Amino acid sequence: MSNPFTGSGRQTPGTPNLPTPPTGWPIGSYSTYEEAQRAVDHLADNDFPVQEVTIVGVDLMLVERVTGRLTWARVLGGGAASGAWFGVFVGLILGVFGEQENLLGPLLVGLITGVFFGLVFAGMAYYFTRGRRDFSSASQLVAGRYDVLSQPRNAEQGRDMLAKLAMRPPNAG
Repeated sequence: MSNPFTGSGRQTPGTPNLPTPPTGWPIGSYSTYEEAQRAVDHLADNDFPVQEVTIVGVDLMLVERVTGRLTWARVLGGGAASGAWFGVFVGLILGVFGEQENLLGPLLVGLITGVFFGLVFAGMAYYFTRGRRDFSSASQLVAGRYDVLSQPRNAEQGRDMLAKLAMRPPNAG
């Protein structure tokens, strides 16, 4: 799997990993990423040189799905929980690498300190928003469509193979 931020993944030696626009001719266009993956998988199953294929998300959108309303209880509970995890982690490190024979002491100190600071920082952050963002959400980058590109020397063959795939029902193969 290649990194989505380094371009096509086909770099020449000595060149920096800068984002580059995709190259190739369109051989298929799909409304979901799953369909584009199915198309490339079909090409791979039929010995097409898939190392020359790129899936490109077109018409990108940032979708923010609201997951709930924020209240003081929810904010402080989340702050305490995240602080507790961090405190336990720090306590473990202190207990393992410290000179104590008992691991319980550093764990408790880390837990209590983590919960305290988690509460304080979460509460301060929520207070200073002054009600401008009283909801939690999850963001996702999605595309309006997904184009499959191939290098020109194999584009016609790829188009023909994907046309045959389009004539088959989605569950077949």
